[in-house]
Amino acid sequence: MKISKFLHSCLVFEKQGFKLLVDPGMFSFVEGMITPEMFSDVSAIIITHNHPDHLDIDRLKKILAISQAEVYANNQVLQDLEKAGINAVLLNEGAIKIGPFKIEAISVKHEPLLDSLAPEMTALIIDDRILHPVDSFEEKLLIYKDIELLLLPVMAPFTTELKVADFADRLQPKQILPVHDGFAKTFFIKSRYANYAAHFEKQQIKFHQLIEPGSFIEI
Repeated sequence: MKISKFLHSCLVFEKQGFKLLVDPGMFSFVEGMITPEMFSDVSAIIITHNHPDHLDIDRLKKILAISQAEVYANNQVLQDLEKAGINAVLLNEGAIKIGPFKIEAISVKHEPLLDSLAPEMTALIIDDRILHPVDSFEEKLLIYKDIELLLLPVMAPFTTELKVADFADRLQPKQILPVHDGFAKTFFIKSRYANYAAHFEKQQIKFHQLIEPGSFIEI
């Protein structure tokens, strides 16, 4: 499986020629390095919650116009999409097949934000190998201890470096792919990645330092 990162929390999972796009949000497109046209060949799209850094309605419409991908989302996102004239499949909690991927959808709590109501949010287990907690560090996710790959939100208004590391330390994945860092300039991301990599290396956890838009790992 190939996993490509297109800034912040926008990811493409590719297997057997099938491309699954997750959370093409505003932060990925705002600087012009990523465009909707780069996702013309995606087969399906998952939107985990309705925050703008994970859901950009206008760009999503452009992607759908050129890809004909099917969209999957929880009930709250589904309602927002319907208001915008976008059809989507309801992603209920539990297991579902999307192309060649086995997806387990998990309802999780978004980490608290200042003066903001928590959205309905869906974490993902992909092919029993990857945990995508989205914007959550809920204790219940620790049942996936020792999972092969953790998609770890490393920067956000709702967290600190210590909290990020504590969640991953307790989960003990074999590998980490950092996400949710579109707030920061490249020099700062490189600095924090180096810090995280050194921390997790002591535990023999591989921390992938993906900097360039569209860079990828394979597992």
